Amino acid sequence: MASTDTKPDDLAGLEAGLDALDTVQVRRTPVREVLVRKVLPPVLAVALVIVVWQLLVRAQVTDDYKLPSPAAVWDSASQMWLQGTLLDVVWTSVSRGLLGFLLAVAIGTPLGLLVARVRFVRAAIGPILSGLQSLPSVAWVAPAVIWLGLNDRMMYAVILLGAVPSVANGLVSGVDQVPPLFLRAGRTLGATGLRGTRHIVLPAALPGYLAGLKQGWAFSWRSLMAAEIIASSPDLGLGLGQLLENGRNNADMPGVFLAIILILFVGIAIDLLFFSPLERWVLRSRGLLVKN
Repeated sequence: MASTDTKPDDLAGLEAGLDALDTVQVRRTPVREVLVRKVLPPVLAVALVIVVWQLLVRAQVTDDYKLPSPAAVWDSASQMWLQGTLLDVVWTSVSRGLLGFLLAVAIGTPLGLLVARVRFVRAAIGPILSGLQSLPSVAWVAPAVIWLGLNDRMMYAVILLGAVPSVANGLVSGVDQVPPLFLRAGRTLGATGLRGTRHIVLPAALPGYLAGLKQGWAFSWRSLMAAEIIASSPDLGLGLGQLLENGRNNADMPGVFLAIILILFVGIAIDLLFFSPLERWVLRSRGLLVKN
């Protein structure tokens, strides 16, 4: 008798536990917690790198002209800032990289859908896209210069050849991971053709597509830097790649280190300002991330 009396209580406890698991705790994260969890770790990491860098300089592990001190790199940045050229150099490369990436997305997205949804196209183009993705983008600089000359069109051609395969393959991978049940349910509800692609395929393939976009941006940025380093010309303006190459030609190691730091900074900034919030939104919309 006692065992039968406890069954309703057990079921009620089980239901309460399941309800607690389904309930998402929504709270506002204190500013102090945000600073400690998200701001402090990278600041400490950067400070540690600078300390180790300075220790290596003071220990004279190599010649001064090979390993400049952080102060020397800072002086180089300050000089460019006072001359009014620092932001111009950064913006020249960032504007090219972003425009080239947007063009790669505009071309790679429909191409990826076509490859993912049409078997004949996948059989014909799929291996070529995979091969192009593994080909170093620097290999395209020489033919692009011969075909298009030393101009911005050459830069964008190198970016597209490096980034479009990554965007397309990312979308193909995302579409391949869409559960067939979603597609059947969409067809049952009348979502076929372009409507099914818009409302069923693309939302379901968004995680893989987002991974392809991140990789596409990385390839865009690397392709641009390779093109700027190799194809230096006064007509192209001074970008970060040209800044790096000028530092090498002039044996200006503080300038070389400054260019490397700026290239790294832009890559990190784009990820933190654009891709990380987009990833959190995707995870949160799928219930995989607790809302703060």
